[in-house]
Amino acid sequence: MSVWDEVVGQEPAVAALSHAATHPEAMTHAWLLTGPPGSGRSVAARAFAATLQCPDGGCGHCHQCTTTVGGTHPDVTVVATEGVFIRVETARSLVGLAARAPSQGRWRVILVEDADRFTDEAADALLKAVEEPAERTVWVLCAPSAADVIVTIRSRCRAVALRVPPVEAVAELLVRRDGIEPHVALVAARAASSHVGVARRLARDPEARARRAEVLAIAVRVRGVGDAVLAAGRLVETAQADAKAATGERDGAERAALLRSLGAEGLATLPPAVRSQVKQLEDDQKRRATRAQRDVLDRAMLDLLSLYRDVLVVQLGAAVDLVNVEQDAMVRELAAGSTPEQTLRRMDAVGVARTRLAGNVAPLLAVEAMAIGLRPQA
Repeated sequence: MSVWDEVVGQEPAVAALSHAATHPEAMTHAWLLTGPPGSGRSVAARAFAATLQCPDGGCGHCHQCTTTVGGTHPDVTVVATEGVFIRVETARSLVGLAARAPSQGRWRVILVEDADRFTDEAADALLKAVEEPAERTVWVLCAPSAADVIVTIRSRCRAVALRVPPVEAVAELLVRRDGIEPHVALVAARAASSHVGVARRLARDPEARARRAEVLAIAVRVRGVGDAVLAAGRLVETAQADAKAATGERDGAERAALLRSLGAEGLATLPPAVRSQVKQLEDDQKRRATRAQRDVLDRAMLDLLSLYRDVLVVQLGAAVDLVNVEQDAMVRELAAGSTPEQTLRRMDAVGVARTRLAGNVAPLLAVEAMAIGLRPQA
């Protein structure tokens, strides 16, 4: 057993990180782990942190390993962004933390899962701490690519690139870790484009598979502008519902815990000081819900891109496997009813919508424009 067992298909990165963690001459104070969504950046980062703390190089079963991977090690701080940005207040708190010596472990590790979301002001606040941290402090930053991280930060980090893991490696992990039937695991891994978290959800949750099939059906359902507007509205409503389901229960628990800690539980009218803190919590929760909705929509757009990729594969007669094997009939119907040029135009429409969504365009407007771009043209 090892902390690296769930980092699949990343042999070069694992070799570099595990070597550095166990050889002081190869160690440095700041790391930048990059890779596309689903490549396992955060899993690799946690495994690296555990290896740094473990006296046996990441054995996977000692107290240091289990608490690090489980998120309870006192000297490993994980910043998992739930808003659209990481703000300067968070960065300043990390700077203060980075100056402290580790209390129990060998290192103080600060792991930021979304380093690409630092605002310019937050990055400026971090700069000195990343460049010259305390002696036993290590920064581990994660981002989709080095270009997504502000240059002043990334230039002070050692970069380790992760790749999209092979479909077979992701399927094998689902079988080994979750007991998924091999065929189901392979289909889910393909449909998720090797994104481990998405593949696991698709393999285990029939409702997730049904929602994905509904998204893919947009490609054949949209015949005109009216269809496009209706389909866009349904997609955004579904994303809002998914985001609310994912965050609603947690929001209520957080509010109750805050009121309890402030001694205001059960009060009909909150004192002004309490109201300000509740307002701050509600603002944070709104930002988290916005992020969750945009993530759901972006995943839906990636699913559509995978479908049109399959359509293009059939149209060009390429000798490669389809991603959406369970939608083979739909793929061939779309391929027969359009040209490669039209398929590329539709892929462009999806890509533009993703860019607009990342640029904070209203979700409904971005999705409506995309759906209109998917309709057949004479």
